[in-house]
Parts: sequence; C-alpha cells; structure tokens
Amino acid sequence: MIFENSNTSEYTMTIMISNTITSSSNEKIKFLRKLGQKKYRDDSGMFYVENLKTICDAFDSGYIFDSLFITQDIYEKEAQLLKPILNNSQAVFIINEQINKSFSFLDTPSGICAVYKKSIKKIDLSKSVIYLNSINDPGNLGTILRTALAFDFCNIVIDETSVDLYNPKTLGAAKDAVFKLNIELDDNQFLLKKIKTDMPIYATRLTDAIELSELNPPDLFCIVFGNEALGISESTSKLADQFIGIRMNKQMESLNVAITASIMLYRLRKN
Repeated sequence: MIFENSNTSEYTMTIMISNTITSSSNEKIKFLRKLGQKKYRDDSGMFYVENLKTICDAFDSGYIFDSLFITQDIYEKEAQLLKPILNNSQAVFIINEQINKSFSFLDTPSGICAVYKKSIKKIDLSKSVIYLNSINDPGNLGTILRTALAFDFCNIVIDETSVDLYNPKTLGAAKDAVFKLNIELDDNQFLLKKIKTDMPIYATRLTDAIELSELNPPDLFCIVFGNEALGISESTSKLADQFIGIRMNKQMESLNVAITASIMLYRLRKN
C-alpha cells in the first residue's frame, strides 16, 4: 500500500509500506518476541533495536535494517526524520501500540523497532583494545561500549562468559556504539592470547595494583575489566602483565564496573 502523510505545509512524503500488521499472532511479530531470547538471536543471526535515534544513527553509518516495524503515531510525528530511511527501505510494517507492547522490552514501548543482521567487525591490532571478562549486567556492558566510543577506543573483545552483546538491555544502554565499534567475541581466551603477543595487558583490580594516575602506558595496550562482583577471573589474571586500580577513600569498598571503566578510559585515552 502507499502511505501518505503531511505533517506540515512544506512537504508531503509518500513511502511504500510493505504491510499493515493487525494481530500479535502474525508470524513476524512472533519472530520479534523470539528475538528477545539469546537462543533465537544466535540461531537467526538477527537482533532488534527499539530506539529511533539509534536507528537513524545506524543508517547514517551505513547500517540498513532488514525490516522495520512502526506505529502510525510515530510515523506521523517523526516523518521528516524518517524520510531518508524509509525511502531506502523495502520491508516496513505499520503496527499498533498493542502489538508493540506484545514484543517490546521497554517499560514504555518506543513505537519503532528495526531488525538487523548481526555483523561482527574484527578488531584492529594497531590500536588499543578493551577486553571484557564476565560482565554480567547488560546495562554495564552497554554503558562500557558507549564510553569506549566517547573516548576513542574502537576495539572491544567480549568473552564467552559475559552477557550477550545483543541483549535488548545491552543495546538500549550502548545506543549506536554497537554499530560503530570493532567488536569481537572471544572463546577460551583465544583472542586475548593473540592480543598479548602484540601489546601489554593491564588488568583492573582493587588490591595489589598500581594506582591509575601512576601508570604510564605505551601507545598500544589492552585493558581488562572484570565481573561486577568477583572481578577478573583467575585464568585471565594469569595473562596480565600488570594490575591497575583507582585510589578511593576507605568509606567506599568498590565502584561499579561501568563507572570504573569510564574513569580509566578517560584517563588513558590519547589526546
């Protein structure tokens, strides 16, 4: 069908809409609900994003969604912003708010959902690397990714004991960073051991560590952040060349791993 909309007197936009979906039992909507589970994301090689700005930023970075689901309300309110995206898309589906609620992970559904194919970008070993060991909280993982992008760290390695990169809550916290960083997944420390041959590994921990302000790292290094409760695993620690920490007063036992990463990455970034 052809869907026409004119929010202002300045323009009229005509977009080809693939279909209007009126039932939460529709196979495409069932598939979206399945993508909320890691097993189906792994099996299908797909994931979804529920943030309009992230979808627009991904488009500007060259990432085109496989399909888009949007409520008529959001279509009308954001017509100007959506125009270039929809003009370059084929599979666009109009849904209602109730259907949106049936699959959304958000407390207040955004009215838009874009489905993407997973696309892993290999790390560039001519630049420093952030290695994430057993990060269990999706919000922490997403925040670290966003912080890395902000402070010019482009390489991320996530080990197999960490939360899923494509968890909706991870993506919600990471925003467009997931599309702009080089991110690889490690298994049994295969990549970490390879990284060690190219650069020193600094592991973060609370005790028996060099204070961050005293560290003078080379241009190329790998920094490891560990589990929120247990820290870095023993096997990962054995690969570290040096341990670093943040000096705190005795009233505070530790910092959240995402906060720790923010402080350290800001301090270690190259001007």
